[in-house]
Amino acid sequence: MIELEETAIPDVKIIRPKRFGDARGYFSETYNKQALAEAGIEFDAIQDNESLSASPGTIRGLHFQKPDAAQAKLVRVLSGSIFDVAIDLRRGSPSYGRHVGVTLNADDGRQFLVPKGFAHGFCTLAPDTRVFYKVDAYYSAELDAGLIWNDPDLAIEWPVTSAEVTLSEKDARLPRFSDFDSPFDYSAS
Repeated sequence: MIELEETAIPDVKIIRPKRFGDARGYFSETYNKQALAEAGIEFDAIQDNESLSASPGTIRGLHFQKPDAAQAKLVRVLSGSIFDVAIDLRRGSPSYGRHVGVTLNADDGRQFLVPKGFAHGFCTLAPDTRVFYKVDAYYSAELDAGLIWNDPDLAIEWPVTSAEVTLSEKDARLPRFSDFDSPFDYSAS
């Protein structure tokens, strides 16, 4: 059982799995391929990923994989909290270059569905934040790509400044959106 929340970009969804709670805590079915299909979402997870970010203000992203290894992601937070972002990279899309941002935390259990053809990134809002996500394609180092997190053309309102952010060397060197030639086509999605 899931609830879907629409976003400003129709293909990006927020998913809230039902939680059953009592004095012990709660139980939640966090992924059910059939329930997603019944809600109109085709997502066949084949790999799980988890990250731990020790410091608030850590940004991971903006990442994506090029075709033929493009990935959809179903993201949730196991501990802590994040500001999560999906950017539409599909040429010809009415929302090309636009983004959706949502705050996810371990307490409410909401999940963020990032479709293929979108860049993804998040900023941690709490210490020791663990993020878990399912993907529907395997990782490919050759097709791994990204965009710089603070690109003014993307106009993402991150909850951290350039002086406060913690980035990997790889993420600090990613290119700008204006230099990006998208391999994704809206009509093919």
